[in-house]
Order: sequence, then C-alpha cells, then structure tokens
Amino acid sequence: MTSEELAPVVPLRPMPGAVPGSGTWCCELDLADAAPPHGVVPLGAHGLARALVRLHGEPLGYLTAPVGPHGVDEAALRARARTVFAEAIADHLDAEGLAVAAVDVPAGAPLPPAAAGCPNHVASDIRVTVVVCTRDRAAVLAGCLERLRALTHPNLEILVVDNAPTDDSTRAVVAAARERDDRVRHVVEPRPGLSAARNRGLAEARGAVLAYTDDDVAVDPDWVQGVLRGFGRGPAVACVTGLVCTAAVDTPAEEYFDARTALWSTRCTPELFDLAEHRRDDPLYPYAPGLFGTGANLSFDRQVLLDLGGFDEALGAGTLTRGGEDLDVFVRVLRAGHGIAYEPAAVVWHHHRADDAALLRQLYGYGTGLSAYLTKCLLQGGTRGEVLRRVLPGLRRRRRIAVETGERLGGGSGRAPAGAARRELLGVAAGPVLYLRARWRARAVSSVGPGR
Repeated sequence: MTSEELAPVVPLRPMPGAVPGSGTWCCELDLADAAPPHGVVPLGAHGLARALVRLHGEPLGYLTAPVGPHGVDEAALRARARTVFAEAIADHLDAEGLAVAAVDVPAGAPLPPAAAGCPNHVASDIRVTVVVCTRDRAAVLAGCLERLRALTHPNLEILVVDNAPTDDSTRAVVAAARERDDRVRHVVEPRPGLSAARNRGLAEARGAVLAYTDDDVAVDPDWVQGVLRGFGRGPAVACVTGLVCTAAVDTPAEEYFDARTALWSTRCTPELFDLAEHRRDDPLYPYAPGLFGTGANLSFDRQVLLDLGGFDEALGAGTLTRGGEDLDVFVRVLRAGHGIAYEPAAVVWHHHRADDAALLRQLYGYGTGLSAYLTKCLLQGGTRGEVLRRVLPGLRRRRRIAVETGERLGGGSGRAPAGAARRELLGVAAGPVLYLRARWRARAVSSVGPGR
C-alpha cells in the first residue's frame, strides 16, 4: 500500500523532506475550491501534512505530503490527488455532467464547481436538532458553538445540554451565542452522565432528525447535509454515523490514538449495515466496537430512538462504566429491524487526548465500557448466546488491533503509553461490577430507567 492511499492503514512515518518528530498537520483540500489546504488547527512547525481530499465536499481519501519552508506545495498536492483518486473523481463528475468541463483543467488547478445535481448536496427542509452535551467545559464549548453556528442546513436548532453543571459558565457561553443566533437553546440535565444528557436532548428536541456531537468536535459547515445524505441511502436507515477526522497530531499520545481509531477516522466509502441484506460476514458482527462509527458523530430518526427507549443511562461517559453506550444503541437499532448508514460526507474533526495521562484514562474507559456492555448482553436472554459465541473471535480481534495500530504508526514517535495494555485490561475486568452498580444507580435516580 502506498502512503497516498491511507486506508485502511494510515502510516504516519515521515516522508522525504519532513522534519522528524515535529508532528503532522491535519488539513483538507477540496479539488474544486481555489482555497489552499486548511485545518481546524493552523499550520505550525509541522514536518508532515495529511490532507483529507474532497470534491464538492465529498471525501475521496487522504494524501500525505512534506511541509517545506513555505508550507505545503498546493499545486503538487492537487496534481497527485488527480492521479491517486482519478476513478472516484471521474465517477463524481460524470454524475454531475461535468466530465467534459474538467478535461482541460490543468492538474494543479481547481476542478469545476458543483452543478445543481451534485450528489453531495441534499435539498431538504426537514427539521434537524443538533445536540451537543457538555459538562463544565465552557472554553471548549465556545469554539464548538462557533462551528455549529456556521452549519448550512436551513431548518436547524442547536440544543446545548448542560450536564450536572457546577457553575453558570456554560449557561453564559450559550447565552452569548444565542444573542448572535436564536437557533441556539440551553437546557440543564441535573443527572450526571452522557447518556442522561443525550436522553434529555431527545426529550427536548423539536426536530425529526437528531444529530449528536461532542463539545471537543469541530463540525464541517455541510455536516448536516452529509447526515441527510446518509438517511437517503436506504428506506430502513434510522441511524447515521460519519467520518470523524483527526484534528491534530502534535504529540505521541495523539499519534497513537489516531492510529488506534482509524476504523472511523479514515474510511471514505459509504456503507450500509443491517441484519439482513447488509449483514457483515464477520464473526463479531454486530458486536464489533468501532465498526459502525462513534458517538462524536451520531444521528437518529428521533421517533425510532424514542421507540427504542433512548440511551442506556447505566452506560457512557460520566457514569461508572465510562462507555459502551454507542455500541449498545447501534445493536439495538439493528435488532429492531432498522439500518445504519456510515456516511463519510458527514464530516467532523475531533481533538484527541494530547497527553499520556488522559490517554490512559481513555483506554481504561474503553475496557470498562466494552465489558459493561457485554455484561448487559449476558443478562438478557435474547443476546446472551450471541455474545458467548463471540468470545474467542473477540479475543483474537483484540490482539489484531494492537498489531494493526503498530502498522499504522509505521515506526513513528507515536506509541502506547507505559502500562496501556494493563490499564485497558483492568478496565475490562472492572466493567461487569461497574455496570451492575451503575444500573442500580440509574434506576434509583430515573423514573424511566435505562434503555432496553
């Protein structure tokens, strides 16, 4: 596999001309836009650039390039993209009737702008509620809201769920945003936990579609358009996930996490999942963490999510279990007969844990969340046998994840912090007890109880 392909393995080894150890600048370049490559984090003293290449907003894939004294050679990057993604570019332009107009465009120049029939542009006035759950992170939330206010969908509300706040800082940030944009609303969920906050968003939303994201995420202006494109992939689609691009790779911890999460941060091909025609020939399916996407970019048909009972409040960040709620809701969507669409055109950018201590906490949470969710399945007759049959394939998959992560790192500076494997295994061991305690606690404080 060449370094230009970057999927499914994303090597971060320095290319000729790069400055070793200076980090990777994460950016994007649209081949039909005259704007130079740009990123959520500005270009600094980076040695390598990794660009998400797009055409009329549609992700085609990734390219890497050295950062020289004058930045990235934009013309060379465009020319290389025209070669590497030639087939995808031709298919896209053919669908829009623009193939002829692109024939004489020089390799390093922008391609024609989108036509009226661009498949990546969805004409819809459906009401969409964007829900961002946050807790005592006002400074981070302010940047998130700036990006949310730039969303292009015409019928939109932005609902900030202030989860068990200890002060009024979040309320103040939302009030300031609302003065500039009356689409922004603020609600308080006093019960701590991401699932409780998401369920409050579900109850308060006015839209037919709910699009959830996190406060450390920067959404693309056309994110909601991509979400709606995902719902249009099939009549049974009730849940849409999307591409969660890495916003920055400036530390070894960020580099490791980026390599670990490539399953949902580099896939640029749409996929459909269900338990019938689009079922995967995978021994873990559908109990495969990361396969469907992640909670940082997660949308639902609101009525379907209501019918499912919302999120399990014994699972997720802010609870004893620390995670597992996204895999739980994915499997419940499928078992109810609905479909999930992975739609790369629904693009967001995520800031990863930048230091070893935060990364170790995240890995521990991965362990607790997974085994807590599996404990829930073992306590239910309908899923107990399915999970037990997947124990051995699951152990083999866990070993393979470590190997694949190393391959993506490609010998760079990124590495798991000392004790990472042990911390994750400790989380796995603790998860069952934590789930039982969290379930009791959730039932004690909620008249609704956890999701089914």
